[in-house]
This record gives sequence, C-alpha cells and structure tokens, in this order.
Amino acid sequence: MERSQTVTQKFSSFSSSSSSASSREDRPREIDRSRSLGPVKLEKSYGKKERDTETVTIEEDEEERQEEEEVEVVVVVNKEEEVSNVPEEPSEASFGSMSEEVDGFLSFLLSIDDGRDQWPEPPAMPEPTIKKFLDFVEEELVKYESGKDGVSPPANDELVLFDAIDRVAKLTSALSIFSSDTRYNKAMTRASSILRYAMCFLEDEFHSLLEDSKPKKDPGIARPKAKRRPSIGHLHEAIDRCVPPSSEPDLVEFPSTYPPEIIERLRGIAGAVVSAGYATECCQVFTIARHNAFDVALSNLGYEKLGVDDVQKMPWDSLEAKIATWIKVFRQTVEVAFPRENDLCEAVFAGHSTIAYSIFHNFARGVTILLLGFAEAVAMTKRSAEKLFKVLDMYETLRDMVPRIDALLRTESEPDDCSAAHDLTTEVALVGSRLGEAVVAIFCDLETSIKTDMGKNAVPGGAVHPLTRYVMNYLKYACEYKNTMEQVFRDHKTSENPSSQVEDAAKGSSDDSHNPFAIQLMEAMELLHTNLESKSKLYRDPALCSIFLMNNGRYIMQKIKGSTEIHQLLGDTWSRKRSSEMRQYHKNYQRETWSKVLACFKDDGLQARGHVAKPVLKERLKSFNAMFEEIHKAQSSWVVSDEQLQSELRVSVSAVIVPAYRSFLGRFSQYLDTGKKSGKYIKFGPEELENYIDELFSGNPSSMVSRKRT
Repeated sequence: MERSQTVTQKFSSFSSSSSSASSREDRPREIDRSRSLGPVKLEKSYGKKERDTETVTIEEDEEERQEEEEVEVVVVVNKEEEVSNVPEEPSEASFGSMSEEVDGFLSFLLSIDDGRDQWPEPPAMPEPTIKKFLDFVEEELVKYESGKDGVSPPANDELVLFDAIDRVAKLTSALSIFSSDTRYNKAMTRASSILRYAMCFLEDEFHSLLEDSKPKKDPGIARPKAKRRPSIGHLHEAIDRCVPPSSEPDLVEFPSTYPPEIIERLRGIAGAVVSAGYATECCQVFTIARHNAFDVALSNLGYEKLGVDDVQKMPWDSLEAKIATWIKVFRQTVEVAFPRENDLCEAVFAGHSTIAYSIFHNFARGVTILLLGFAEAVAMTKRSAEKLFKVLDMYETLRDMVPRIDALLRTESEPDDCSAAHDLTTEVALVGSRLGEAVVAIFCDLETSIKTDMGKNAVPGGAVHPLTRYVMNYLKYACEYKNTMEQVFRDHKTSENPSSQVEDAAKGSSDDSHNPFAIQLMEAMELLHTNLESKSKLYRDPALCSIFLMNNGRYIMQKIKGSTEIHQLLGDTWSRKRSSEMRQYHKNYQRETWSKVLACFKDDGLQARGHVAKPVLKERLKSFNAMFEEIHKAQSSWVVSDEQLQSELRVSVSAVIVPAYRSFLGRFSQYLDTGKKSGKYIKFGPEELENYIDELFSGNPSSMVSRKRT
C-alpha cells in the first residue's frame, strides 16, 4: 500500500531554470570587448508573477512510510510572465544572509564528504536559498553582459561578484557529492550552467582588459650599449681611419606595464576563474594576449621575423642592419621585457605562484627560441671576413644574457641540472656555441686571404700596401674583443701545431704560451710579414724595396703600439724582433743609395806624385752632381707617410752626406779654377744640399734643374 506526500515549495523549479541556462549557452554570445565589466549592485528586481501549479504525485514505499501523512508534492513552474513593474528590492543584508546560508550548507557538505557511505539519504538542502542565490548571480551577469552599465565598477563591488562566482563554483563541486539524488543533481546542473556562463563572460572581460588597456610608459627604460664598430669592407678597400660607434635610436617600450587599476581587475578575474577550475582557459587567454603584445613591440622596434632561407639569401649590407636590430631587441627583451612580464604574471596571478611561474616560463621560452632562430641562421651563413665583428656582437649578447635568464627562471625547489632555467640557458648556450665556431672559422679565413693576395703590381713610391692596412685594422678591431676572442678560441678552436717561429714568439709573450688566440694572431702576422717580403721583390731598385719594407713595418709597429691588446698578445719578444728588422731595412737603404755617393768623397786616386789630379777631381764632382740629382729626382717621389720615419731617414742621410761633402770641398775646392767655371763642378753648397735632402720621400717628384732655372 503506497501513500502520497505533497510539499509546496516557494521557489522556481530547477528544471525550467536549468533549461533556460542551457538554451542561453547555445546562443551565439555577442560581447562588446571594448566594454568594461559594469558595477556590481547588490540589488535585484522581482516582479509579481502569476504562477500556475501542477501536481505531481510521488509514490513512496508503504512499509517504510506508514507513520507519515499523505501530502501532495507541488512543483511550482515559473511561467516568466510579469504582471507588475513595481520592483521589490532585497537589501544588501538579504544577499549577505543568503551567502552565509549557502556557505553553511557548503561547510556541512564538505564535512560529511569523507563519510559519504554513512549517509544513505542525502541531507536536507536549502533549496529556496540556493535558488534565490543562483538567480541573483545569473541576473547580475546578464545585466553586465548587456552593457547597461558602461563605467568602471567600484573595486568592492567587483570583489563581491567574484566572491559570488567562487561560491557558485564551490556549490557545484559540493552538490556533486550526492549527484545521484534528483534534487541535488538538478541544483548541481543549474549551478554548473551558471558557472560556465560566468566563466565565458569573465574570459571575454579578461581578454578585453588585456588587449584594449593601453600600457603605461616607463621613462626609466634601460638602453643597450652601442657597439664599437661596423664591419670592415672589402679586403683591399679598407682605409686607415677610426670608425665611430653608431648611435642607437630611441627604443620603444615593451607593453608590459598596465595601470594599477587594470592590474587589480585582471587579478580579480584571474582569481575567480582559477578558483572555479578554469585555470587552463584563463592561462590560454593571458598567454595569447601577451604574445600578441610582444609581436607588436617587436614590430615597433623594427624587428622582422625571418626564416633561414631569407637570412641565407640576404645581402650583407641588409643582414648587417638586421643583426644590429636583433642585438638591440634581444638585450631589450631579456633586460626589460622579461622582468616586466614576470612582475605582471605574479601580479595578475597573485596567490597562484605555480601558475604565474608556468605562464612566464612558457612566455620566456617561446620568445627566446623565436629570437635564437635568427642567430642560428646567421651562424649558418657563408663565411666572410666582414662578418666577424657582428657575429662577435651576437655571441657576446647571448653570453651576457644567459645569467639574467637563469636568474629570472631559476627556482630553489628545482635541481640545477633539470630546472626550466637550465633547459633554456642550454638552448642559448648551444646557439652561442655555433656562433663561436663561426667566429673561429671566419678569423682563420684571414690567413687564407693573406696567402692568396699575390698581386703583381707594386705600390707606387713604396707606400704602405692596402693589405697591410686591412690586416692591421682587422686585427686591431678583433683584439678589442680580446677577452671574447680568447674565450671563443679556447672553447671552439681545434688544436694545431704552430710554426716554429710562432712557437718561439709565443714563449716570449707576456700571456700564456698556450693561448690559442694569441698563437693564431702570430700566425697571421707571420703570414703578413712573408707576403710583404715577397711583394718587396716587385721593386727593381733595392733601395725602394727597403723603403717599402720600412713603410709597412713602421705602420705595423705603430698599430701595435696603439693597441694594448695586440701588444699583450704578441709580447715583447715579437716586438723586439720586428724593431731589429726595421733597423736592418734602414741600413740596407743607406748602403744601396748612398754608398756610391760617399765613394766620390774619398781621397784615393785624387793625388799623383804629391799633386792633386784636377781632371780626376772634376770628374768626381761631376759624378757626385749627377748621382745626387738622380737620387733627388727619384726619391722625392717616393712616399714615407709616417712623419717620424720620414724625418729619421732625412736626418740620417744628412748626417752622413752633408759633413762628408763639406769636408771634401774644404780639402779640394781650392784646386779648381775660380770664377764661373767653378760653378760647373760645385753645383751645391752644403746648406743647399741639406735642403734638397729634406725634399726626399715627400711623394712629389721635382726636377732640380728646372728649379734652378726659376
């Protein structure tokens, strides 16, 4: 025998509300992303509604329900028909009391979760309160989504809404404990629908704040240091000049700083969404928005994403500019963007440190790998000497940024060898290693350039050869990277046996004799020396050959003297050896040019039987005049561009020739006929002779005869 029980309930049925929420989810959601979340008002209008009732009879087990009276279960169905526009506004306290009752019910459910088996029947549920609470949350969301309130909400009101959504999430989870019960299942379905609706709305609002809020500029932005020099041009087109560092344009700030009020709202939304169990969706929206912002910042800085093929085919002038931009962007990213992005993640996901770290790590890794792709492509390009300095700049950039990346990503809880920081810095170090290998290969190609420069045309006037200028400028600039070059060669240069000359010089250097870069530098210098000696043989005049070697030797010594780094690497032994060679070149020039001239001033053959042989004397003077005019004509066109060397040569010639000439005239001029005929043999006075010597090596050929006529 069965009895019927009826209970009249004073709130809307879960079935109709659930279907209403479900149908809302199925509709396309059109949300204006430019509209901010409106103010949350703790007010709700309830219209007087006509309600029809229908009776549902529920059969119960007669043996278990004999003591209870028969009641009719009446389920009130909301017909959604308002008959009055007069609102009834529940007070703020009424919402607070609803929240407290829901919280109490949640606490009770959570307390019995572990002992679920001890509850054959689910406990009583405050259905009217839960219904009113869910209605309130749903209507508030609908109202704000429709955009009735277009002003920024008070912070406290937003927090109340976020708290209410959090309560809906907890309610959905707690009701699942007794989801097999019809009433619990319906309430859970309703709460779950509202929760999903809230999550969609908050996701859109979160996206809108990230995309549309303008970042605040920071005047204290860091500036990367300008690099020392651009690359040197073609092998024989280098000129001896100082290249000033290029000035960097003002950098565009990375958009990582939002106004404090926006960060506060982002934090509130993120907290509500994460607490509701939608952390994945929230992180996805945040990550995409920040990557989009970074792409815009890269574009503002002039950085263009290029593939390997694009880099390989690009002319060097264009690629050089791209490298300069990359260096600026990479330093700006690590020094400025990453710390700001880390701060932003920690601020928005405050209280969720694991999520904040994961988002920042993924962002940093993605951006770094993107930028490393360009560096790796550059390392794969065809080797050429002009690329050395830009590749070195890239190598230094990666090397300098590794500690900063490690400091930003390392956590105390992770072992050093398996941390996220270790993985990323390993990636950076790997690309840096490839750049280092490229540096070694490019520098070693300098030896090939020196060996293959076998031009058959002598430089006019014995001037400094373009190869000498190029090589010494190249080495000077390379040695400005001395510490980096030593590091690169130690890490990436395969050991080879140096020549005996280089090995001897290396032992006498002030640095470690096993310094691979110093040894490579000496190899290049020895090759240059050998090449110049070969080129000197292109001159038929042995004296000009010596002038050529002196010119180039002095240029080399001056470059070494002006570069502390080169001098340290080559050492005192090498410098003393080259100075000794310079003195020998000078002696060779004196011997080849002036030994025959001095022979004219010897007494041998001038006297016969105690008397001066005038014909011989006259012939001697005529021979001297002819030789000196010939020397003056030739050597005044020779070039000695170093003023000190030029002065040293002139002084040394005058010191030898003028005194000997003056002494010779003093001894024998009296034996010549006086008058005009004496001028035929004595064309120069000692002072005049000295003036003519001072015209040597000026690079301006002049005729002594034509000058005398004028």
